Amino acid sequence: MKVALVHDYLNQMGGAERVLLALHELYPDAPIYTSIYAPQRVDPAFSRLDVRSSFMQRLPLVTRHHQPFLPFYPLAFERLDLRAYDLIVSSSSAFAKGVKVRPDALHICYCHTPMRWAWSYQEYIAGEKLGPAPRLLLPLLMRRLRHWDRGTARRVDHFIANSPMVAERIASYYQSDAVVIPPPVETAHYFLSPIQEDYFLIVSRLVPYKRIDIAIEAFNQLRLPLKIIGIGRDQARLERLAGPTITFLGWLPDAEVRHYLANCQALIHPGAEDFGLTPLEAQASGRPVIAYGAGGALTSVIAGVTGVFFHERSPGALAEAIQRFRPDQFDPLTIRRHAEAFDIRRFQQRVAQFIEASLAASSEARQEAGVF
Repeated sequence: MKVALVHDYLNQMGGAERVLLALHELYPDAPIYTSIYAPQRVDPAFSRLDVRSSFMQRLPLVTRHHQPFLPFYPLAFERLDLRAYDLIVSSSSAFAKGVKVRPDALHICYCHTPMRWAWSYQEYIAGEKLGPAPRLLLPLLMRRLRHWDRGTARRVDHFIANSPMVAERIASYYQSDAVVIPPPVETAHYFLSPIQEDYFLIVSRLVPYKRIDIAIEAFNQLRLPLKIIGIGRDQARLERLAGPTITFLGWLPDAEVRHYLANCQALIHPGAEDFGLTPLEAQASGRPVIAYGAGGALTSVIAGVTGVFFHERSPGALAEAIQRFRPDQFDPLTIRRHAEAFDIRRFQQRVAQFIEASLAASSEARQEAGVF
């Protein structure tokens, strides 16, 4: 059986790319098809893999500024030649699920979310700085993309959703069922520290929908130390908002990120993520999470046991949650054990079992139909 993996784009490193690496471990001989690939901007592990990009790779500046090329992605994935493959596993939050495959091939999509910026357009662009022309043209493009997105969902045989919320979106937008398998954290890479320093921590891409501004305003009010790890197009605006107790550390190697996770008072998670791996990484380090009570955090954080929720996405609500937070009320070993339920080996086992069952069902259906 020949297997191919498909991923939206490989020009940034986040939770979706870590899921892709975990999937590749299941199928180490499988090539990875994607729209664009920037080896210097992702985990070095990808440089050892067979990564195959689309015609978009030749477009100028596309690996650094991929958003302006939005209209090209559907065509890029539909033109990928996957006729040689019996099993296609797509890792998609946008376009990868739109690939065309042989009628007798099995296509399973691990869906991080249906296109967030197409289906929740107004919410997504609220923090973006768009000129008059984009504000006029983008709604028309989003309408076309929603039509394409819904239509290409029929090319997928089975969906895996990363959270119950995403499964609900798949049912609503695509009228398809999905099994829920949360994304993995490699707990063996994280460690407990006997000493907690006085800072709180954010680890995130600095983009508007992550709502890092809420945390900055809350910590400005409280005058407590907050360290922020990450880079992104919203960084300059966030730095202008930040008071003297807030430190931007930029991009850091994974080993340094793990150090900061293990030694913080708590991780601050102000956005409504589809799932969000960083809260699990903090919990694998034995540290609690102060999270906005929505999205994937409701799956990965247990209130009063591994973290604290705030339920209004505002600086005041977050500040109140930080004030009632008491680190000595949380047991690092209990938090760590909770994270271990999401370990990468368990994730891979569940995905492999689902794919094997789907292959067996597909084979049985073909036999009953007399197709060999």
